[in-house]
Amino acid sequence: MLESYLRERMKQKDILLMTHLVLGYPSFDDSFKIIEAMVEAGVDLMELQVPFSEPIADGPVILRANQKALESGATVERSLDLAKKVAQRFDIPFLIMTYYNILFKYGTDRFVAEMADRNLKGAIIPDLPPEEGGEYLKAMEKYVMAPILIFSPTTPFERMRYLANFARGFIYCVARKGVTGQDTSFSEELVSYLSRCRSATDLPLAVGFGVKQKEDVDFLKAKADIAVIGTQTIRIVEERGVHSVGDFIRGLR
Repeated sequence: MLESYLRERMKQKDILLMTHLVLGYPSFDDSFKIIEAMVEAGVDLMELQVPFSEPIADGPVILRANQKALESGATVERSLDLAKKVAQRFDIPFLIMTYYNILFKYGTDRFVAEMADRNLKGAIIPDLPPEEGGEYLKAMEKYVMAPILIFSPTTPFERMRYLANFARGFIYCVARKGVTGQDTSFSEELVSYLSRCRSATDLPLAVGFGVKQKEDVDFLKAKADIAVIGTQTIRIVEERGVHSVGDFIRGLR
């Protein structure tokens, strides 16, 4: 189980690293190289985004990556096939991140079954609340997969507790309002929010949206269990090339 893996890993490190990339960007070959570099640099788990034309939780950098991947021929099948390849090759958990329209069009039970068949460990579907996700949650339980649910700074405490009832693996705590890729204030306000998150669930806490340097990761130590790095990795690839990813990840420690 994903949670068991994370708790064992948490005994060894003061904070875990989870990275994010858009499958098929800049190409599927480059996606594999980026994943390989991240694993070799010591990431603990990874979310793989199946490209979608309207990724509403994502900022301009990840939005552009989604669009370019789709323009280059990325499909659900190609994305899941690459996910299978890396899940077989590398000994860390891989999760799928995408939007519910992908599952709806593909067939929710079929999509979750395909994830399980490829040895993926869970999924992040940010636009699917549990009230509308009965079929998805049932399929995730059926195939022993972890549905990762999301807290935000505007989520009331009772809502957090309600969401935690459906979550498995860990909780994804969005560090601020808005979309990915914007600046985040690593402040006492964030500390207070994460304290509320901790009170609402016994699951490990992952923090994303704006984590982009070692100082951010250091700030989260003892306040969260997993630091999530997404947009900044894409920036590094665009500005410095695929070969720079490993050094960037190692520098976060």
